[in-house]
Amino acid sequence: MLSHSCRSSPLNQFLPAVRAQLGRDAYALLPTLCWFNSSNAFLHLLCGGGVVLSLLLIFGIAPALSLAALFAFYLSLTIAGQTFLSFQWDVLLLETGFLSIFLAPWRLWPRELIWWPRSPTPGIASPVSRAGLFLLKFLLFKLMLMSGVVKLTSGDDSWGWLNHSFHWSALTALDYHYWSQPLPTMFSWWADKSPEWFKHFSVAFCLGVEIIVPFFIWAPRRPRLIAAGLIIFLQLAIAVTGNYCFFNLLTIALCLLLIDDAAVFRMERRASPASQEFRPSSTKSIIDRLLMYCAIVVVIVTLPINAWLIFSAFKPRTRPPHALATVYEQLEAFRIVNGYGLFRVMTKDRCEIVLEGSAEGVEWLPYEFKWKPGDVKRAPGWCAPHQPRLDWQMWFAALERPQENPWLVGLIVRLLQGSQDVNRLLAYNPFPDKPPRYIRAMFYRYRFTTVSELRQTGAWWKRQELREYLPTVSLDQLRNP
Repeated sequence: MLSHSCRSSPLNQFLPAVRAQLGRDAYALLPTLCWFNSSNAFLHLLCGGGVVLSLLLIFGIAPALSLAALFAFYLSLTIAGQTFLSFQWDVLLLETGFLSIFLAPWRLWPRELIWWPRSPTPGIASPVSRAGLFLLKFLLFKLMLMSGVVKLTSGDDSWGWLNHSFHWSALTALDYHYWSQPLPTMFSWWADKSPEWFKHFSVAFCLGVEIIVPFFIWAPRRPRLIAAGLIIFLQLAIAVTGNYCFFNLLTIALCLLLIDDAAVFRMERRASPASQEFRPSSTKSIIDRLLMYCAIVVVIVTLPINAWLIFSAFKPRTRPPHALATVYEQLEAFRIVNGYGLFRVMTKDRCEIVLEGSAEGVEWLPYEFKWKPGDVKRAPGWCAPHQPRLDWQMWFAALERPQENPWLVGLIVRLLQGSQDVNRLLAYNPFPDKPPRYIRAMFYRYRFTTVSELRQTGAWWKRQELREYLPTVSLDQLRNP
């Protein structure tokens, strides 16, 4: 087990500290390419290499190999990023990327390129690994089902589950969600003004899509397509009213697997009666067969773990069998089999940390972040699929004690030093010429304004000062505590 201080250190301190603490076991616990090089230049190389590999994947060049390399690169970056790259969509992307290796064709060049000869038999597609397709569909099933079930088993009555029964009047999650979520959008403000009955209906719809609809992933074509449409609609609604990075887009991409080629062909034939009939190929190369066998092995290994993860959503305090726990511990470091459950407990308050600087300790000026609430007259922005990870972490820090977020002290040190790298992460630095001598962190409670308050004051938020989150500090105090 790593100490909390180790998990929040800069990379060039983090990896040596882990190696000193765990010895050779550190390499298995943290499988990252950054063991070879932990410099900023190498991190940029991983990011740039990921962009190049993504372009190769888009153009169909060596898709399986590109996916394998992308998985290795992003796994390395998530480990290097520590707290800042530990979100559910990060592990979802890793699990999706890993499983996609067993679905992607193992070839170097796409047959659609002009200089590559086309298939001699029109209308016949390359064979698809059924095991690989099953793995990704099961991932979507697990993601949606767990996300819904954990809400009801969390003990949070705002999801309508009271005393082992469902109560319509208790569906109050959206009374809080729109303004208490990490980074609301402008549409969140308007959605918060919707009638109570509509909010209750929306919570019930969300639970229905997450808990009931996933079972139709395994249904025949028509109900399966309806299930895909409902999940996609839910993801679009979430994306419009909140900034959740690429989570919604990735979930929608998984839903596209529910729309089979025959369904697409039917739509094409209606649009163009002369379209050729789709016929899946029945021939498989040696590589295709080998890939299918590898996918079957992955199914055999991961299916019991996934089954237990789903069961644990229904029974949160259940411990897995020893043998299963041993296998899971070996795979956990690679993030290829994960549990999910966003917002199992609804946050019913919104407190924000506001960093303020002062040259002499009398007049205090606030730093403004690019996306998190600060200035009450600034409208909530829309930044997805980008994720401003510092802004997100500030939201989590407000839910915890300062001691649980040592990275925040590092941020304050950089501000006191006038770091340009840190200043670029901010929307407004009140000390552009010379860094302040003192910084403190104040704690405020934020709420959306009403329609009348917005019209009268132009403010999207209203806030109330609560207390100090961190007392006044200077660079000398932090260097010599």
